[in-house]
Amino acid sequence: MNDVARILFIDDEPGSREGLTLLFEREGYQVEAVAAGEEAISLLSRKVYDVIITDLFLPGVSGIDILKNVKENRLPCNVILITGNATAETAVKAMKEGAFDYITKPVNFEELKLIVSKAVEKSRLVAENLYLRQQLRGKYKFDNIIGNSPAIQQVFARMEKILVTDSTVLILGESGTGKELVARAIHFNGPRKEKPFIAINCGAIPADLLESELFGHMRGSFTGAVADKPGKFELANKGTIFLDEIGTMPHQLQMKLLRVLQEEEVERVGSTSRTKLDVRVISATNADLDERVRRGEFREDLYYRLNVIPIHLPPLRDRREDIPLLAKHFLRKICIDMRRPVLEITPEAVRALETYEWPGNVREMENVIERAVALTDSEIIDRQDLPSQIGGVSQENSHFPTLRIPGDGIDLAETIALIEKTLIKQAMEKSSNVKARAASLLNINRTTLVEKIKRYDM
Repeated sequence: MNDVARILFIDDEPGSREGLTLLFEREGYQVEAVAAGEEAISLLSRKVYDVIITDLFLPGVSGIDILKNVKENRLPCNVILITGNATAETAVKAMKEGAFDYITKPVNFEELKLIVSKAVEKSRLVAENLYLRQQLRGKYKFDNIIGNSPAIQQVFARMEKILVTDSTVLILGESGTGKELVARAIHFNGPRKEKPFIAINCGAIPADLLESELFGHMRGSFTGAVADKPGKFELANKGTIFLDEIGTMPHQLQMKLLRVLQEEEVERVGSTSRTKLDVRVISATNADLDERVRRGEFREDLYYRLNVIPIHLPPLRDRREDIPLLAKHFLRKICIDMRRPVLEITPEAVRALETYEWPGNVREMENVIERAVALTDSEIIDRQDLPSQIGGVSQENSHFPTLRIPGDGIDLAETIALIEKTLIKQAMEKSSNVKARAASLLNINRTTLVEKIKRYDM
């Protein structure tokens, strides 16, 4: 979250508007000032502020109208009203409408500064609570798994069928395809949603510690065990345990895990007693477990125990039709998280995303969009804002892609025509179909452009 508090100041008197803007900027605030309520309403639809300071009596859209707009749209900011014509009636009306405070002209800046400081603190708390509630609600939905492709729709269909069951699930897919997101969606949409969801990455914990993490230990059972500790299975009792990267589990632990699954009870390291369990098990891996079983690296009986209901998550390259939807979803999410206006993304940038292979899948795509948003000063994400391996942009020749001749050769005239048609199409898109502007972008005259469009029947 940006630490610099943002203020929107609305006053039709230039002297008051400019004076208070300067004073608050000197206090370290980021201030935008406008003269009309209509302009303020437009800004509020695109930008996020911590505090709004508005004159009560404005021509057209009044301060009360602005206050109502904030409340109706549930914007996480506080409104302070200022007026030179204070009456008990207007004060009561303002407070009833939900104003944070009310101050009269001439404004005492020290008093207003104190009110703003309190309003900022409250706005930040409200925004943080709203964000946390949204995050929590997001766990109970499939909304965060984005896509309309047949491949991802098959995943949704399989998930819908198993929500009300307690069946053991094995999620298979490459790194970055969203295996934990699917596991959480299954848990938080099912009958155990009010119970614990405990996740553990079996590949991220050293083998000598993994047994204790999973099953717990008793004090003194090994060096460093200074107190009794419950394992992840006990913590997940009545809920769900998610065993990520299950394919990396050491062979000696696989037998103990199998016993826990079969007997539905766990024994801590160093203990002689067992604890009864009621836990749904969801595991995931990016490894080929069939191959590991054949090589003797993974127990066949454990594999069958885990693989009751398999869910195969497709890599992003196999669901390219979902890429524009994912790009816009991540762009909006990241801009909101960064407290920035929601940026646009050009068709050229989307096409570049669609043609990339995405070895890191959805996680890599989210990181790419975050990087583009963080580094751009523009209101638009264009192809050149993407990493060079995606946007096809190099420092030496940023406007020309790398071309390679296939083994069976090419039709040169056809290839040149295709490149020319592609560039003309891009120029027309960039110029909003204004031919003179498109011709200027291509450094040709308008007549030549018109002739080429006719020739290619575009």
